[in-house]
Amino acid sequence: MPGAVSLQPGPIVLCAQKPRLLLGLPAPILIPFVGDLTKPARTTSPSVPDRVVASVRRLHWSPVTMQRVVSMVARLGLRGQPLPSVLGRPLSGSQDVLRRTPLYDFHLARGGKMVAFAGWSLPVQYQDSHVDSHLHTRRHCSLFDVSHMLQTKIHGCDRVKLMESLVVGDIAELRPNQGTLSLFTNEAGGILDDLIVTNTSEGHLYVVSNAGCWDKDLALMQDKVRELQNMGSDVGLEVVDNALLALQGPTVAQVLQDGVADDLRKLPFMTSAVMEVFGVSGCRVTRCGYTGEDGVEISVPAAEAVRLAKALLENPEVKLAGLAARDSLRLEAGLCLYGNDIDEHTTPVEGSLSWTLGKRRRAAMDFPGAAVIIPQLKGKVQRRRVGLMCEGAPMRAHSPILSTEGTVIGTVTSGCPSPCLKKNVAMGYVPSEYSRPGTRLLVEVRRKQQTAVVSKMPFVPTNYYTLK
Repeated sequence: MPGAVSLQPGPIVLCAQKPRLLLGLPAPILIPFVGDLTKPARTTSPSVPDRVVASVRRLHWSPVTMQRVVSMVARLGLRGQPLPSVLGRPLSGSQDVLRRTPLYDFHLARGGKMVAFAGWSLPVQYQDSHVDSHLHTRRHCSLFDVSHMLQTKIHGCDRVKLMESLVVGDIAELRPNQGTLSLFTNEAGGILDDLIVTNTSEGHLYVVSNAGCWDKDLALMQDKVRELQNMGSDVGLEVVDNALLALQGPTVAQVLQDGVADDLRKLPFMTSAVMEVFGVSGCRVTRCGYTGEDGVEISVPAAEAVRLAKALLENPEVKLAGLAARDSLRLEAGLCLYGNDIDEHTTPVEGSLSWTLGKRRRAAMDFPGAAVIIPQLKGKVQRRRVGLMCEGAPMRAHSPILSTEGTVIGTVTSGCPSPCLKKNVAMGYVPSEYSRPGTRLLVEVRRKQQTAVVSKMPFVPTNYYTLK
């Protein structure tokens, strides 16, 4: 069975008065992993997006490996103690210890094909093909395990001050339980990560950011907490140990309404509320997602995650879906994947994300990188993220984009066949003069040039739920 063993430290809490590290043990204990992580895995479906396939590295365990692990656990005095589901930090070299979500065994039991993604072992798909899962999400409702995302709470009277010192959005103007997509930026104007910030009615900010930026984001926020605390500010940071389930699709409201007392018609896109969900109390339900469909993300206590997932799957509308469908769904919706479509060398304006810049923040120019970003709003930016559509072979990440004269002018950052449109869609960066929708370009695929057209995004219309 693929896997690895560790003991996970408890949640990190930084408080205004007494910063401290809460640990289940004095320090994280990592058991050396001797499986082969260098072997690229094969996928059973040619329709799985290349970006997902490229990240796949299976773990190969031998009986000797298992015996070593069992022996080491015994030597550490942990015999008979249940091991937590989430794994520890990477060890060294090219061998990574993959973390597990609380639903790891649940995925295996239901035929999940587990792959390495952003340091986690996650299902890329189940028995259904990637295309079937994709289309089921568009027509019905799918359940995704997104527990690998970093969830944090910002406490204290100066919580907004802290967050606005790091992101481009107008956090102070958020109403109770309203959230917004925002961006961590650096002083050069580059995007450090994208994240969702919610101003909860419980008196804290709830932040969800990307698993691939876990260490970077956490260090960024922790450093700022310490800096503000040293200046006398009232602010603290807590890492939330919950699982995170995403329920996505046009029938999500009717599925979820059966298990909650709250009226979901009063919970529009990018708002949030704490409620009991199918008998599980203390769940934060946020109307959002990464597919372009109506949907929710449910932050649920880790110990109750499997129970809640089983309850949701009792409805025949709901099926499990994995990373492959999540990737093609988000691409059809024109949504960025950090590390592919945006990164530290991309500004919000270049990434076509100027709408994340709060109006008040633009005027004040008080966010990191404002001196670079604001002039780009008023002047001509050199390159922009655009949508591309073509027939023929699928466009993939790193494919060269050329002018019709054959000059290389840019690069594809994400691409795949669209299951809904039956055409190939992609995103990439081109000089501004080539960014107008309808512009004809060339893309080099398998050493052959084929015609592509700059297209508006999203490629497939979004169906977010808003109040009429």
